Amino acid sequence: MSESAPVLADRDGAVVTLTVNRPDRLNALDTDVLDALLDALATAREEDTRVLVLTGAGEDAFVAGADIEYMSQLSVAEAQAYAEVGHRVTDAIEGFPAPVIAAVNGYAFGGGCELALAADFRVASVDAVLGQTEVDLGIVPGWGGTQRLSRIVGDSMARKLVFFGERVDAQDAQQMGLVDEVVAPEEFDEYVAGMAADLAEKPAFALQAAKEALNQVHETHLSAGLTYERRLWSGLFGTHDQREGMEAFVEKRDADFE
Repeated sequence: MSESAPVLADRDGAVVTLTVNRPDRLNALDTDVLDALLDALATAREEDTRVLVLTGAGEDAFVAGADIEYMSQLSVAEAQAYAEVGHRVTDAIEGFPAPVIAAVNGYAFGGGCELALAADFRVASVDAVLGQTEVDLGIVPGWGGTQRLSRIVGDSMARKLVFFGERVDAQDAQQMGLVDEVVAPEEFDEYVAGMAADLAEKPAFALQAAKEALNQVHETHLSAGLTYERRLWSGLFGTHDQREGMEAFVEKRDADFE
């Protein structure tokens, strides 16, 4: 893949890292980047990807947001089409059949924050800054931010962040639950790689089923979600990883998962 491609894909064993590669624009998301992300996510999904890492090129930004220069001249119909592509990307991240880590290595505003919200884990560098800053552009979050943010930080905090367009540093973001871990810049890459490697050693089918069940919490009533969970849980019995995991536990040895 060309180093000038809008999205770079690197594989290390079963871990795939997708890097938004537009550092001269703080990795802002125009249509080319969004289309490239969709293609890269589809390719990673088709391959034996056990963990997906999302990050941004350069030292300044994860993804600073959608491309404001591009958006400034959009008609209503064009804006609708742009929103639909953004939603396809965030939905693809949320529905990816393996854990997704957003490695937030700098600014994550607007659409960049929404990409991170769609991930399973958000690991931030100490110098990262996050926010749903759209209100100061005369718009609202349009790629899932109004829905996912409140589920992560709670309704009241989500309203504060969206209404005021606040930018919060990594430490404050961790306190409110917006990010899971905050890591020093010099340790950041190693920490994310270690986390991804640990996840990649877990049984893939079980992780996929767990992710599907956890995602259902926000999609159905409790009774329907519990029924869905039971079906996923029982469906794992008879798989190699289920048998190996339980046999290893009984035999007091390390499991050898597929």
